[in-house]
Amino acid sequence: MDLRCLSVLSFLLFLGFPPISALGSVAGTDEDFTEDLLLKPLPDRKVLSHFHFETSAPHTSIYGRHHRIFPKAVYQLVHKFRIREIELSFTQGRWNYERWGGFDALSSQNAKPPGVELWASFDVPPDEVDLTWKNLTHALSGLFCASINFLESSTAYSAPQLVPRFNLSGIRYGSLPREAVCTENLTPWLKLLPCRDKAGLAAILDRPSIYKGFYHSQRLHLVSSEFGPNEGVGAGIILVQTLTTVLQPDFQRTDEISLQPSWSISSIFGRKIPGQCVLARLSNVFLELEKGLVVELEKLGLEHVNMKGLLKNPIFELSGTPDKLVGEVSQKSSVFYEFNVNKYAVDDPLDLGITWKLPMVWSCLLAPFHATRFLMGSGNERGSIAISLRSLHSDLGLSSSEFEYSPLGKHGCTVRVVIFQVVPWYVKVYYHTLKIFIDGKTYALSDVIEKMHVSPSEDELSPGMMEIMFRLPCDMQSATIIVDFDKGFLHIDEYPPDANQGFDIPSAIVSFPDFHASAYLTDKSLSNESLLLFRFQEKNHVQSYTEVLLVPLTTPDFSMPYNVITFTCTVLALYFGSLLNVLRRRVGEEERFLKSEAAMKPGLLPNLLTKLSSKLRRKSPQPPSSSPPSSSSFVSLRLLLKVILVAVLAIVWHYYLNDN
Repeated sequence: MDLRCLSVLSFLLFLGFPPISALGSVAGTDEDFTEDLLLKPLPDRKVLSHFHFETSAPHTSIYGRHHRIFPKAVYQLVHKFRIREIELSFTQGRWNYERWGGFDALSSQNAKPPGVELWASFDVPPDEVDLTWKNLTHALSGLFCASINFLESSTAYSAPQLVPRFNLSGIRYGSLPREAVCTENLTPWLKLLPCRDKAGLAAILDRPSIYKGFYHSQRLHLVSSEFGPNEGVGAGIILVQTLTTVLQPDFQRTDEISLQPSWSISSIFGRKIPGQCVLARLSNVFLELEKGLVVELEKLGLEHVNMKGLLKNPIFELSGTPDKLVGEVSQKSSVFYEFNVNKYAVDDPLDLGITWKLPMVWSCLLAPFHATRFLMGSGNERGSIAISLRSLHSDLGLSSSEFEYSPLGKHGCTVRVVIFQVVPWYVKVYYHTLKIFIDGKTYALSDVIEKMHVSPSEDELSPGMMEIMFRLPCDMQSATIIVDFDKGFLHIDEYPPDANQGFDIPSAIVSFPDFHASAYLTDKSLSNESLLLFRFQEKNHVQSYTEVLLVPLTTPDFSMPYNVITFTCTVLALYFGSLLNVLRRRVGEEERFLKSEAAMKPGLLPNLLTKLSSKLRRKSPQPPSSSPPSSSSFVSLRLLLKVILVAVLAIVWHYYLNDN
């Protein structure tokens, strides 16, 4: 009996199962997968949809290397490149911070710049970070069918230090603002889900509906405690996949212009939710009414946006009955209506929708400052980059209790702002020309700059990087930072195919270390179950991205090489054609051939004259003799002069091109 038990145990260990003594610990630390969907009406008559998929795997030392839910491709990347944290995003469109919000937890985490953004932190020696980064970009490029491998060049990535979110060791950051996002990137992203897009919330992801929207961003964020000082501590590997879209619902024209359009899941995505993924522990759909909307609803008579007031109210109507209602601790805050997907199936799908009965106008939570970036100057030699910060709370002031600010003794109330900007090497920025204007007045840099980290660019080696932490007055209305630059010259092989369109400078990151965006919910049990709401309760630094700059550079005349090639080929063809004609031509044989033809085929008039003269002289007619058109020596001399002339022209043209 003991031998049989020992053999069974050995067989289980061979298959990768944990030992019997560890079964108790494994039962409490198993793989986990949850899926959530957040729907939110926006003030500008659009709808925000946010898909949140979270997959976790225990530590390898406890669970082993074989997984049934966690994607194997991601697990191999983590262990091959010793990744501690990584984030990759593919974005189409630009987040509107003034209309869609910039101070909530969703926008702070999921509002991304156009194109591809990648940053990663490695647990490798400092001298191996760059090589690990290059290998990682190639692996991700093949995994997601994208041009991420362009970030392998040292001119495309940097190492930030002052940005709060990038406060990690061994970190590298890079972005590709011109990368196009399409279904080739979304399909590999969906394949990382346990049910892919065949079941669960991902089943409603209709490609045409997603890509015709105003904004679309798919994000992958991974945190690993497999390496580093936290090795063996925590949840092992946590993979968060989010998909954020802003769509315009289809609506008919009504007499009420300000009436919000009514919508449902089927009208937006063209599909209904057929139920939850069988491998998901939780599957929920949330409808969020943000703070500004709740305040306006209470003004119209809906005193408490609770379950009782929800079912019967004169303002809006839901297509289904929610299972729970969760609000924030503070009064007049956002509320979340929860719908459990496990109650629905294919024959009874979930089609959540909202129908508006009265016009509604409200505003979103805005960041302390709205950041914009633009170019100054004209011409193809030099210019200036300007970053403008405009206060969005001039009526309330930043000293309101709604925000957290840092008073600084003699300086009074100030707000810290961190600006991180990376420019290509061919945009040569002169950092000594940095100037700052606050409310139209020039300030000394020592009065407003707390920290500064600058890395000048090197030609074809590294980009220019600028990180500055400012302390700006709380009561200011606007601030502008200006820095000058010169436009460099590129080799003809370094220009892209559409060089005349211009060159893109990646978006700058504007962070506010003193401000945190988080939601404090009343129902703690729900926040522990729903990982989406749990992430919303984490303190995230408020940050925003500026526009992508399009810098025109001096471009050569790309048609000139074509003209040179065609002209040179024409000259060579004339030269070699004439040379071959001289070498292959036989003048004597041609003359004899012409004489024989002339003799065999005389003209009609010569024949008549010959016959007439012969009759008169009573002699037999003879063929008329024809003199040669030209002597052979004269023909050969003319051809030789022609060849010499062509050769001289070719030599002169060759030396002229070399001198230029």
